[in-house]
Amino acid sequence: MVEHRSGSPDAEAAEAEAPGAAEAPGVAGSTAEAGAAGTAESDPDAQVAGADPDARWLALLMHAAFFLLLGASLTRFLMRHPGEARTPWIIALSITLAVLYLLGPVLGSRPTPRRLTWLGVLVVVWMVLVVLAPSFAWCAVPLFYTGLRILPPRAALALVALLTVFVVAAQLRLADGFDPNLVLAPPAVAAVATAVFVHMQRQAVRQRELAARQGELIDDLLRTRRELAATERREGTLAERQRLSMEIHDTLAQGLSSQQMLLQAADRTWSADPDAARRHVRTATGIAERNLAEARRFVHDLAPADLAEGGGLEAALHALAARESAQAAGALTVHCHVEGTPHAPLPDRVQSALLRIAQGALANVREHSGATAAGLTLTHLDDRVVLDIGDNGRGFTAEPEGVRGARTVRGHGLPAMRARVRQLGGTLTVESAPGEGTVLSAEVPLTTTEDPP
Repeated sequence: MVEHRSGSPDAEAAEAEAPGAAEAPGVAGSTAEAGAAGTAESDPDAQVAGADPDARWLALLMHAAFFLLLGASLTRFLMRHPGEARTPWIIALSITLAVLYLLGPVLGSRPTPRRLTWLGVLVVVWMVLVVLAPSFAWCAVPLFYTGLRILPPRAALALVALLTVFVVAAQLRLADGFDPNLVLAPPAVAAVATAVFVHMQRQAVRQRELAARQGELIDDLLRTRRELAATERREGTLAERQRLSMEIHDTLAQGLSSQQMLLQAADRTWSADPDAARRHVRTATGIAERNLAEARRFVHDLAPADLAEGGGLEAALHALAARESAQAAGALTVHCHVEGTPHAPLPDRVQSALLRIAQGALANVREHSGATAAGLTLTHLDDRVVLDIGDNGRGFTAEPEGVRGARTVRGHGLPAMRARVRQLGGTLTVESAPGEGTVLSAEVPLTTTEDPP
């Protein structure tokens, strides 16, 4: 059956040009959608593109365009041909075409037999509609890209050519006479749309390959940086060992060797020449004093830098709190509070150990707890000193000390803190629960922590 035309010849001529005009703007939107959503369906690696908000909006725009064109074609037919015998068939086929189009995403994205069958039925229903009502040819543009996304290149081009032939035939049926524009415009639009789609698809493939290569390069760079950092740490450790060995050899070892020889000489001459023996002993005593000064210099050099600057443990803890707050740039605020007054200066070993514990605990707070506030509290009691580090972070389930102690002690973390406190005869306790923050307390007695001479 052929659709009857109504209205004046001028109106029909304008109507004949409308499909071509309607197809032109649809090309840009559909082509962009094909490059984003279509590519994501045809390749598993392109699923990332489906998460792109722009791609989702373009996909929705393409689907909306199809249903708008279908609805407009059906409305035009009902307005132009009310009450005809073929009207129920047109309505039924329009509903069938809409339902089939909605089933497309449910069937998956790969060109499986079921998916190809769906596409074939969809195209056949559309062709029947075009034969009954040529105005339904306007729905061809979304079908172009559906075929280009699903079919292999040659099959897709054949489908595009077939759809274009039906569009040209429908346009000519609606026109009053032969119009070269209606014959040439649809193939030109189809060719441009196909070329743009193929170009964008190739660009998407190149982008995926480039992203994969960039990922490999980033992995190589990170691995190289880790290896370089490890090498620098090893070289630094070896250099420091070599420096200390040379310092000890040139000072302490030489001094001890000289003391040994002088004391041996004094022992040999003690009876025969007591004055010479005393001179040897006095000389050995002077060498021992110099060696003691060198040993103390070594201890001073290896002590924490904050303690080496003077001011004691309190000043070092205040400086540490201020530095941690400044480095966090508002994400973490650290306060320091000192209670009580020491009856005597704390031994260097105690000050160094407590400062190291505070540094390690704040490093854990900064890296793992997610806290926004932390506090350092140093309490001086009569026979002991206590350092508390608390935070308002996410907390954790604290393990018994025996379980942690059975593991290998590392240079960081709770095992190292327990080892430092244990060497001073003290105790370390941790109180924490998920969502309730953490409080770490280091208690060191002062009666058994005398500095060595």
